Amino acid sequence: MELDAKEEVPHHLLDLNSSGRVNDGHHLGSSDSLFPGLIDDVALNCLAWACQSDYTSLSCLNSRFNELVKNGDLYGWRKRLGIKEHWVYLVCDLKGWEAYDPLRKVWMTLPKMPCDECFNHADKESLAVGSELLVFGREMFDFAIWKYNSTCNSWTKCRGMNRPRCLFGSGSLGSIAIVAGGSDINGNILDSAELYDSSLGTWEMLPKMTTPRRLCSGFFMDEKFYVIGGMSSSTVSLTCGEEYNFQTRKWRKIEGMYPYVNRAAQAPPLVAVVDNQLYSVEYLTNLVKRYDKVKNSWNVLGRLPLRADSSNGWGLAFKACGEELLVVGGQKGPNGEAIVLNACSPKFGMRNGALDWKFLGVKEHVGVFVYNCAVMGCL
Repeated sequence: MELDAKEEVPHHLLDLNSSGRVNDGHHLGSSDSLFPGLIDDVALNCLAWACQSDYTSLSCLNSRFNELVKNGDLYGWRKRLGIKEHWVYLVCDLKGWEAYDPLRKVWMTLPKMPCDECFNHADKESLAVGSELLVFGREMFDFAIWKYNSTCNSWTKCRGMNRPRCLFGSGSLGSIAIVAGGSDINGNILDSAELYDSSLGTWEMLPKMTTPRRLCSGFFMDEKFYVIGGMSSSTVSLTCGEEYNFQTRKWRKIEGMYPYVNRAAQAPPLVAVVDNQLYSVEYLTNLVKRYDKVKNSWNVLGRLPLRADSSNGWGLAFKACGEELLVVGGQKGPNGEAIVLNACSPKFGMRNGALDWKFLGVKEHVGVFVYNCAVMGCL
């Protein structure tokens, strides 16, 4: 877990009734307290520091704690305390989504998504925002978005975008996310972008980008949103990037921001932002590079622990996980095929001038191809 700067806990979280909500901090009897012998605000502080993977077991303590988890009050308390833990969500076969807690080394199988077979078998994209996992795909006649809520461990249909799309670039920051570019249902390449607010469940159109693009990648850095790479047509690859400024509500083109041209058969740029520094994978060479904001250039840091070149960058995930870079990909070993998770701190994880990757976990007997992957900073 990570501990950010602490904030004062709002009074409304201390002034809740006995139907499962926290009281005003007075000592209660064992019949209606979270922990017998402790005032509720102290008990809640203890519970807030428990790992999310333990919530199922802890919910058996009593009905009040179970209600705290379900109604989201515990997550609000954790957010105010600045407690953050990261979960990795991935899907490697049609059996469904899995979640991994790198801290506790615990795997969790998510409930089966109640989508139709067309959505289940179609190509999909994913994005973690707030305490939600959004999965974008196509149903029989139109695009659709399914939403997994980690607070109640269930799937629901998410409100659709104003301009439904696929093959877009996306990124999230706290409770908001942006999707940019992509293709509409008729194959038209888009220059539009939308902002999703997970606290409201709404989509808002943003000003248009300077260039239409699909198969691009998006990310937040220095409190701005960026989109790089992609293609403006079936034959024209883009080396420019674009920066969206929330203050001016304008896009700025950055020429040559991503010079590693990708073709139609290749994956969108594999990028991750750690501590407001941008990293990418040049999957033809399996090299990890860091972006120099001043010089608008890339410097080699080291090599990946897994190969990305064998499938043109597809089937491998390169993500930020807290203060570390995360690589998720398949490999074949003595026990068969498996998905392996490796991480490295770009600030401290260097050895002899090369990236020092550490093993985080493995999921066996699920193939070697990562179809979708998203990292949620669970508060």
